[in-house]
Amino acid sequence: MNHTGRSAAELTRIRFDVPVEEYTTPNPVTALETAHVEELERLMKEHGIRHLPIVRGSAVVGIVSERDLKVVTGLQLAEKLSVRAADIMARDPVSVDANSTIDGVALEMSSRKIGSVLVTEGDQLLGIFTVTDALNALIEISREARKS
Repeated sequence: MNHTGRSAAELTRIRFDVPVEEYTTPNPVTALETAHVEELERLMKEHGIRHLPIVRGSAVVGIVSERDLKVVTGLQLAEKLSVRAADIMARDPVSVDANSTIDGVALEMSSRKIGSVLVTEGDQLLGIFTVTDALNALIEISREARKS
C-alpha cells in the first residue's frame, strides 16, 4: 500500500498511455520568423501563452518562449527594435506525433528540460503540448482513477 491506500496492482491500472493529442492545446498561435520582439510579446500577452511556434510559410522553423524574450529585455530600445523572432528562437523545436503517449512525451520533455513540444500529424502542426497541459492531464487522469 502507498500513501493513497491503493496497492501497486491498483495503481498500475491507471492509464497514462493516452495519446498526447487528447491534452494538446490545438491550433496554436504562431508568428513569422521576421516578427519583431514587440509583436511576439504582444501575441503572448494577448493570448496568455508562454510558447510561440515560429513559422516560415507553412513550416515551423523554431519556437520562442517567454524566457527567450527576457533575454532582450535589457537591450536599448534601438537594439531591441532590430531583434526578430529568427534571432532568438530555438531552431528545430522538438515535435512529437499526435499518437505518442502522454507519459512518453512527458518523459521526453523532462529529460530534455523543455517546457513544450509541438504536436504534429505528418508535416501538419496540430497543436502544442506544454508543461501546463501535462499537469492538467495528470490531474484529470488521477481524479478519474480515484473514482474507479
